Amino acid sequence: MPRLIALMLLLTSLGLAQGYRGLALYTPYPSQSVRVGETINLPITLKGYSLPPQTVQVRLTESAQGWKASLLGGGRVVSAVYVLPDGEQSLSLRLEPPQNVRPGTYRFRLLAEGSGVRAELPIALTLGQVLPKRLSLESELPVLKGTPTASFRYRVILKNESDQDLLTNLEAEAPENFRVSFSTAFGGQEVNSLPLKAGETKDLDVQVTPPRQVEAKVYAVTLRALAGEAKAELVVNLDITGQTELSLTTPEGRLSGRAYAGRENPIKLVVKNTGSAPAENLEFSASEPSGWEVKFEPDKIEKLAPGGESEVTAKIKPSPRAVAGDYMLTLRTSAGSAQASADYRVTVQTSTLWGLVGVALIAVAVGAVGFAVSRFGRR
Repeated sequence: MPRLIALMLLLTSLGLAQGYRGLALYTPYPSQSVRVGETINLPITLKGYSLPPQTVQVRLTESAQGWKASLLGGGRVVSAVYVLPDGEQSLSLRLEPPQNVRPGTYRFRLLAEGSGVRAELPIALTLGQVLPKRLSLESELPVLKGTPTASFRYRVILKNESDQDLLTNLEAEAPENFRVSFSTAFGGQEVNSLPLKAGETKDLDVQVTPPRQVEAKVYAVTLRALAGEAKAELVVNLDITGQTELSLTTPEGRLSGRAYAGRENPIKLVVKNTGSAPAENLEFSASEPSGWEVKFEPDKIEKLAPGGESEVTAKIKPSPRAVAGDYMLTLRTSAGSAQASADYRVTVQTSTLWGLVGVALIAVAVGAVGFAVSRFGRR
């Protein structure tokens, strides 16, 4: 009978059961293993083929001793359903085992009877033969490559491969100063644990954030899912490539100074590579006011190792016509795509040479007048 029902369902799905007339009574898994003491709820479907509308009686004709059986429809206990032509009804068979039930196979039989038609559904439950608790973790892309500032986000599939509901805890083992967070897929909330129904699969997003000053190499992070004695592990890798990061300042950190108009004024600068990859072919430039000149010595550095620094002199020459006051210029360094800049405020002072010349001329003029008065003043 079960084979006949399965065949009729297959033929129906293929559109070949047009000549069949009768009832079909079925559940997706009529024979299954369950835990000892577990209450089972089986989904039951009753469908009529080429039948007039009618009431169909449904009852258990065979039940294991001591078990309590209830046929539910719409949340209530029922004993009959009304079936329209080629219509179907959904029911639930609730089976509660007696106390101190022992492992073994227990059999039940469900009967549906209508006007001149009937269908039976045998059910077998095997207690004690259940799957152990088991979890699995998988990822299609367990290796990601990027710079220390990149986002290392892994899509991880967590599956409960047992027939029991599990509360699963999530944890990670990562290198020092690496941060690992779990969240439900597609922008979900960050989680540390989550429930998994028997056989359920969930997608997780795992984000690994390395420290900015991390050395360029491959790092491994171990992800774990734990539920009692059940444990699953997955190793993901971060292939961190080097990144150059530059900074430019003065030895004292002071970004202001004085200069004389028309005169070359040296300023000491320090360029640092704060990244994880060497900086190569460093060049220097400046944005200065009109008429000014800025030269660097040296004007190029071939290589600067990660964490290294070098001293450079910027020779700033304000315009000879620059009036006294404050001026702003921007000093820059670059190595490929990495660059750094510093805004330097220059207070220009005019030279005292012409002032001394003026004082000397005034002194000469006063001396000449005094001499003339002393010599010719009596005449």
